[in-house]
Amino acid sequence: MYDIAIVGGGTAGASAATFTGRAGLQTLVIDGDKGMTRRAMLHNHLGFPEGITGPDLVDRGRQQAEKAGATWLKADVTGLERKDDGFVLSTDDGQIVEARDVLLTVGANVALAKSAGLDTRAGTEPRIGEVVAVDAEGRSSVPGVWAAGVAAGLSVHTIVTAGDGARVAINIISGQKGQRWVDHDRLP
Repeated sequence: MYDIAIVGGGTAGASAATFTGRAGLQTLVIDGDKGMTRRAMLHNHLGFPEGITGPDLVDRGRQQAEKAGATWLKADVTGLERKDDGFVLSTDDGQIVEARDVLLTVGANVALAKSAGLDTRAGTEPRIGEVVAVDAEGRSSVPGVWAAGVAAGLSVHTIVTAGDGARVAINIISGQKGQRWVDHDRLP
């Protein structure tokens, strides 16, 4: 069983996976590689004054998350169900994954969240019709399932979704470790 399964490997998912991996959580990212960032050219993402293509940003995010210890699985998640003290996720290629917590970073597609019984609400961003209803920490209506980024109603800007993925990851890490988590290797 993984400590956390992150569904979606865009900027929110890769950022979250970098944090959970560095914190020592056994992290799996399940990504169908169909996110909207793959089709973008970004001129407002911090650290890239000349801009960066969406594919390059997504690929760099994956590399960083894997370097931090996350495992990547290229697949689409087709099912999410509670099982005992965690969750079972099924994929389109027949794989079954178990995880203690699940973080949905699925962008504008909340079909999985709806099929798993999570509460949703109307989106406020242009062309984002529906999002997962979350509390201030990123928790959904189903304990143990979290959402971040566009899926949780934030802006589609990659710098915002990356930050939100990190923020929610820190909340998940803190919950699993039983105290507020800080990456002590990064403190001066």
